[in-house]
Amino acid sequence: MASKTAVLRLYRRSLKLSLDWAVHRYLWRGQAIYIRELFEAKRNVTEPRQLRALIQETENLLEKWKHPDPYRPPTAPGGSKYERNLPAPILDPPPHMTL
Repeated sequence: MASKTAVLRLYRRSLKLSLDWAVHRYLWRGQAIYIRELFEAKRNVTEPRQLRALIQETENLLEKWKHPDPYRPPTAPGGSKYERNLPAPILDPPPHMTL
């Protein structure tokens, strides 16, 4: 049972990580389907050693592909400055000051 929860957590982390890299939700959906296919392909693995090796390999891949600046909701502590998929506001440069 513990391996089932570990795999579910890895699946969820994979989806969240891919959402950090996707600019638009419709692009992310294709990645989510691909991730689901990868997990479904190994669904019938029951041997504990092989399962541990797959879990470790997946954790290593997630660590490798970790986003340097992951998205956090703006209302969360340390949240991202802008909402996802909205362009950053274009601000006029400050006026030139002569002293």
